[in-house]
Amino acid sequence: MSAPVRRFASVDALRGLTVAAMLLVNTPGDWGHVYAPLLHADWHGCTPTDLVFPFFLFVVGVSIALGIVPRVERGDDLRALQRDAILRGLRIVALGLALHVVAWWALDAAHYRPWGVLQRIGLCVLVAAPLAMRTSPRAQWALVLAILLGYWAALAPGGYARFDNLADRVDTALFAPLLYVFEPATGRGHDPEGLLSTVPAIATVLLGVRAGDWLRRGQVRRLCAAGVAMLALGALWSLAVPVNKALWTPSYVLWTGGWAALALAALHVLVDRRGWPAVGRVFGVNAIAAYAGSALIVYGLVAVGVWGALYRHGFAWMAPHVGPRLPSLLFALAFVALWWAIVRVMDRRGWHLKI
Repeated sequence: MSAPVRRFASVDALRGLTVAAMLLVNTPGDWGHVYAPLLHADWHGCTPTDLVFPFFLFVVGVSIALGIVPRVERGDDLRALQRDAILRGLRIVALGLALHVVAWWALDAAHYRPWGVLQRIGLCVLVAAPLAMRTSPRAQWALVLAILLGYWAALAPGGYARFDNLADRVDTALFAPLLYVFEPATGRGHDPEGLLSTVPAIATVLLGVRAGDWLRRGQVRRLCAAGVAMLALGALWSLAVPVNKALWTPSYVLWTGGWAALALAALHVLVDRRGWPAVGRVFGVNAIAAYAGSALIVYGLVAVGVWGALYRHGFAWMAPHVGPRLPSLLFALAFVALWWAIVRVMDRRGWHLKI
């Protein structure tokens, strides 16, 4: 039997804090009254909320480096490991598609939307995990560079305007009207998790793979240096191509990857080396359960008309006294706290949902 792979509490903590942040920004009491840092940038730019999804994909890459690559190095069956990774990616995609079926029904949406967060995660696992198993670090860096330069070359001629950029035009041509935004009158559409913009998201995962390898080997200084270098390169590249989450531009990949690397390094030092509590760990070991389960709860409560009532009667009464944004935030925090209690109970009983 193979020796167990070392588990870093800091990685579970970072994954968990990211999932908690996802729940926080996805469930305000009133979408019309949200503090600016808890909203995505309208188009170009990067708010704290725009760091959440790339942080999660970065941690996916870290987990591949910590959980799969060591097994390859010690001679475990490569085909079996690759098959397991591909099947896991497909299961994540299938879960995302199933959740959108529920959302289509519960939210009475105009059309079914095939793209989404879990779908992107699954597709990235499908591609990045086999690459991490079969390629050298140098080849992975070359792939990251090729992806970013190639994507830049593809987008640049058409520009980066909403609807008119190449990614939106490809998604509209292939999937309209089944997109996050579609204008029947103009025939224009946009999906922030569409097909073409998923390609640079794979680069984010590969950056996480490299970071995870440094973490496994105790090369924290290299991890920090890489984080600073990515921030600098991202800022420099943004002079030519804007930082844009919806398009997952090359500058956005480097900018968010830099912050993710520094966050990982900081948590490793504080949690793994200095023994600080791994805040967020219970979310991290049940990330799929928290994300998918919370989505189902929201869809169900919206479908029966309870979601809005909970906010109106439980929180909105504060608005005349403290303004409308604070009650909206407190509602989201209460929802996160509820799920913290759920995953904490699951963790204590040893219930860790894996797909």
